[in-house]
Amino acid sequence: MAGCASMILDTCALLWLAAGDRRLSRAALKQINEAPAVYVSAVSGFEVALKVARGRLKLPHPPAEWFARVIDHHGLSVLPIDLHVCITAAQLPPLHDDPCDRFIIATAKLNELAVITTDERFENYGVDVIN
Repeated sequence: MAGCASMILDTCALLWLAAGDRRLSRAALKQINEAPAVYVSAVSGFEVALKVARGRLKLPHPPAEWFARVIDHHGLSVLPIDLHVCITAAQLPPLHDDPCDRFIIATAKLNELAVITTDERFENYGVDVIN
């Protein structure tokens, strides 16, 4: 995929970006830094808060504060989950069972965004993937 495209981060990529985790490749980080716009889906806030509530993730701040700090620090924008996204996500072929990922895929398709993810199944939906 060519650089300088607007993109959306899947939730793992958001967590890795926030933590400076090396699972986010140098190539992906370079494209994030060069992109005209980088987005996250509102569903990532749900996923992060759910992981914290279930004891699967520890954050230095409560989820809402953590999310706001990460968005501000990295210059990200949050895309909402509206009716069009919901219907599009439901109409995607059943190649991926995770509803949160389906919302991210639908958001990417509707907004013509590449997706930063290591999940190979995203490509099956015809979205550009950066990993």
